Parts: sequence; C-alpha cells; structure tokens
Amino acid sequence: MRRKVKRVLDKDTFETYTKVNGSNFVRIDGMHGAELNTALGRKQRDQMKRKIQGKIVTVQPIGRSYGRVVAKVRHKRRLLR
Repeated sequence: MRRKVKRVLDKDTFETYTKVNGSNFVRIDGMHGAELNTALGRKQRDQMKRKIQGKIVTVQPIGRSYGRVVAKVRHKRRLLR
C-alpha cells in the first residue's frame, strides 16, 4: 500500500496521513537509529526527513510493536534500511 509521509519522528519511525492496519505510525523493519537525545540521532532523523517526509512510500506491514505497524518500506522502489 502506498502512503504519504506526514512527518519523520526518528530514523526508523514515521507518521502517515492515512492509517496502515489501524495505525498512523510505522516503524521501518530492520532499521535502527541512535537515540534522539544524541547528535547522531538528530542527524539520522534529519537525513530521513530529507529522504521521505512529504513523499509517497510503499508500506508492506509485517507486524506490530508498541502500537506501531512494523513494515518493510520502499521509496522510489528502493528498500529503506
């Protein structure tokens, strides 16, 4: 399913305008970022913002974690990792 990214929360989590399996929050499977209270975490979030915020991504749900959908996510046919 294709969804528009409303905002990037950190390197591996973003919010969509339209729900995916009952949640607007998606965690990218297999991606792990530094904590946001570090300089590296903020840099990683900002890089992901430039890449996908406001853009269309393809979301393939594979599970749930802490109220978020865990999914394989593609942007421009490339798997985000």
